[in-house]
Amino acid sequence: MEEVPAAPNEGISLSALRSQFSVNGEEGPKYGFDGNRYHYGDGTSVASQNSTQILTGYDTLDVGPNYDFYANTNAQGRVRRSRPSLFQLHSNIETVWLHPYFPTTTPKEDSYDVEEPQSEPTRFGWVKGVMIRCMLNIWGVILYLRLPWITAQAGIGLTWVIILLSSCITGITGLSTSAIATNGRVKGGGTYFLISRSLGPELGGSIGLIFAFANAVAVAMHTVGFAETVQALMEESGASIVDPINDIRIIGVITVTCLLAISLAGMEWEAKAQVLFFFVILVSFANYIVGTIIPATPQKQAKGFFSYQADIFAENFVPGWRGPEGNFFGMFSIFFPSATGILAGANISGDLKDPTVAIPRGTLMAIFWTTLSYLIIAATIGACMVRDASGVMNDTLAVSSADSCQGLACQYGWDFTNCITNRTCTYGLSNQYQSMSLVSGFAPLITAGIFGATLSSALACLVSAPKVFQCLCKDNLYPVIGFFGKGNGKNDEPIRGYVLAYIIAVCFVLIAELNTIAPIISNFFLCSYALINFSCFHASITNSPGWRPSFRFYSKWMSLLGAVVSVIIMFLLTWWAALIAIGIVIFLLGYVLYKRPSVNWGSSVQAGSYNMALSYCVSLNQVDDHIKNYRPQCLVLTGPPSCRPALVDFVGTFTKNLSLMICGNVVTGGPSPATLDTASSNSHVIWLNKRQIKSFYHGVVANDLRTGVKMLLQGAGLGRIRPNVLLTGFKRDWRKDKPSCIDNYIGILHDAFDLQYGVCVLRMREGLDMFRQAQTHVDPDAMVTEPQPQPSTVFQSQQGKKTIDVYWLFDDGGLTLLLPYLLTRKKRWARCKVRVFVGGDTQRKEEQRKEVMDLISKFRLGFHDVEVLPDINARPQPEHVRRFEDLIGPYRLNTAQKDGHVTAEQLNQDCPWMVSDEEIETNKPKTLRQIRLNEVLQDYSRDAAIIFVTMPVGRRGQCPSALYMAWLETLSRDLRPPVLLVRGNQENVLTFYCQ
Repeated sequence: MEEVPAAPNEGISLSALRSQFSVNGEEGPKYGFDGNRYHYGDGTSVASQNSTQILTGYDTLDVGPNYDFYANTNAQGRVRRSRPSLFQLHSNIETVWLHPYFPTTTPKEDSYDVEEPQSEPTRFGWVKGVMIRCMLNIWGVILYLRLPWITAQAGIGLTWVIILLSSCITGITGLSTSAIATNGRVKGGGTYFLISRSLGPELGGSIGLIFAFANAVAVAMHTVGFAETVQALMEESGASIVDPINDIRIIGVITVTCLLAISLAGMEWEAKAQVLFFFVILVSFANYIVGTIIPATPQKQAKGFFSYQADIFAENFVPGWRGPEGNFFGMFSIFFPSATGILAGANISGDLKDPTVAIPRGTLMAIFWTTLSYLIIAATIGACMVRDASGVMNDTLAVSSADSCQGLACQYGWDFTNCITNRTCTYGLSNQYQSMSLVSGFAPLITAGIFGATLSSALACLVSAPKVFQCLCKDNLYPVIGFFGKGNGKNDEPIRGYVLAYIIAVCFVLIAELNTIAPIISNFFLCSYALINFSCFHASITNSPGWRPSFRFYSKWMSLLGAVVSVIIMFLLTWWAALIAIGIVIFLLGYVLYKRPSVNWGSSVQAGSYNMALSYCVSLNQVDDHIKNYRPQCLVLTGPPSCRPALVDFVGTFTKNLSLMICGNVVTGGPSPATLDTASSNSHVIWLNKRQIKSFYHGVVANDLRTGVKMLLQGAGLGRIRPNVLLTGFKRDWRKDKPSCIDNYIGILHDAFDLQYGVCVLRMREGLDMFRQAQTHVDPDAMVTEPQPQPSTVFQSQQGKKTIDVYWLFDDGGLTLLLPYLLTRKKRWARCKVRVFVGGDTQRKEEQRKEVMDLISKFRLGFHDVEVLPDINARPQPEHVRRFEDLIGPYRLNTAQKDGHVTAEQLNQDCPWMVSDEEIETNKPKTLRQIRLNEVLQDYSRDAAIIFVTMPVGRRGQCPSALYMAWLETLSRDLRPPVLLVRGNQENVLTFYCQ
């Protein structure tokens, strides 16, 4: 920690700065200096805010840990603080307040004003918000109307197995949910929020949409169950509205409307209604238990109830399969939907006081108590009721029929042999769904329990669906649905979502026939369970440092087992419904993958991708490089990529899906927040992604361009995935620029050669720089750059049947041939014909052509047009020579330098770009060759799509930078097609061997 002396005699007078020195955070001034100590914007001092910090003789900008530094939102009633930046701590205290990064004016007092605290929205604890809600959603119609029948079919033993297996699946899911929910603060959105923030938007979005829809349809399911019970009671009393089917519709619509009114009244009223339903169900349970203890009346005995009997328990312990559904998986498929309510608490995560505590504790306690209640009811009703009974009071056991009596009821004085033989029994566990009403002490209380279970489940689903859907809408993963994301009131209630869920529920209530839809809904819930478990497993195996759940009682392998079992059960329940659910998930997944929304939630998929990339990069270190696996991995000196789109498009064409491309940017200047932001701005990556260029971006800050490029040449890449080819644009303005800039530009090429890089220089007639098109609009408040519409370049269009002319003048290892070959593999260049030009002698022209053809055929490049240029070494035209001399003239030694006023060593050191007569004469053959080669290019390649030319190499110390620059200028000037000057690093990149 760099401290600032408080005393004037320490060398820096802090009192001179006074209140002029202020450090601004994101939300207004946070620190100031009053001459004695630094203070916060709210008036408290640094020392008072950090009791652990001892300031004896020194004041400092540095501060201790604070909650506000890590929070994303403001606390109610006070200004949020932010820590000082590294630049503020590290930079010179005397110059910080003068830097444009900091305002020098004292902020107005009213900038410190704190908003009046708003009323706190309703929040629930783990009992009321999660446990009761989950228990109500798990307890449903199946508990009252199907569990006794399942017990008769599967027997008490296998019924317990079914219950425990279902509870194991929901329990494992509960543990996984608890782990995910405690790995950071959970906001609204429930299941969708948990999955999307763990696995990412692709799977999270798809499961969120179908989960919200499934909950909306589940409202109709539970409501229809309630309406059917009411209609049955009306039918028993002889009452009717229209007819049975329309009565269900009318009652169902009225019920859903009432539930909507409760939901719109607010979460507090909804919670009170749930507590009332919970109390009714508990009373119905107590009524049932009391009924099992009360001695059976003759009327109940005639219907098969005999109180607790060991013989009945023993007989009912084993299975008694009947009908087409009479098997284990048939009973399991009927029972399992009753266990699918464990996410009811998580679905309102945004309305919980502390979701990281409430969700684990409430969900697991709900699973435990509901499992226990299911086990108790299965055991007790199986111990007091026989499977078959006639309900006829006259079917008492006569002495004459004692020997022929069938069934366990014979031991208790009842003879149901006739209905058992004819299979006409209407009572008993196997024949009557209302067995719990028969056993209970007061049957209407069981009916009240059925009402409470169905209405509470419907209400929970009606609240869950809009809450999940609202979070999904706010994330903007899918089009159109954003309209439903708006919240109202202090609880941010999704009113529009409630109305949408109500409309969906009413539509399905009006159908009044949900037998084909119910399996699909169960499969949607199971999809959610599978993905939650997989999320927990995936986050665990990635070993991401960000995976730190405070809930420790989970196992990644148990989570994986839960995911696999959930998928298996989907197909066991209804295979075609499972296929439909999975198909919808895949379709929605594909849509999000195609649209690629700009969200970043730190998902485990990202962590897994990193792990895979890291593993593969490390594994590459164990294998030596081989020519057959050579790829041109390009470091492209683009600056900001948007400034040179043609350069980016050209390199991206032949590196896409093939090799590495890194766009390098050197920002000149000293290290400061401004230069660092410019170098590392994410806007460059956004631009590349919008242009669909598969490239990395690497920006550095350096004192000058050449130093920065050296940093890139030696530091870019990772392991063996690092650049081996430097690609830059041609410096068109070199004659107008400072001579030192020419020397730096040529020095970059020399540095690349020294570091064993291949070097390419791209020149286009219209130039590469697009600064006007690349201008960005900067919002001074948000500091976000918004790139203008992207310009098009010649490399984005179809090239047709033009030619790609390759002048393979010197053997550089084959890079000059490899690059055009890679270009022809792309669709836009596939129809172009490659012509290879080589130098030669007139006498041996055909022989040399055949030799080059044989060599190229062994490389298997598919080039069949080779032409030998015997006149390439002829003398160029005199006017072109004079043009070159005019070009180099300003950089030649003058008379004073020739007379010896300046030594050669001093000249070389101070002006390395200057050209002496000796150097002109030494390099004359190369000079004439470049002039002549330009004439050849003008003759042969005027209409080519692109020209590849082997680039000349200037010997360091013997070829001044101005002369080398003049060679490149002369070689490539006045050519209409783009010209790429290529020089490999003299190492083979092509081979005709198999190994």
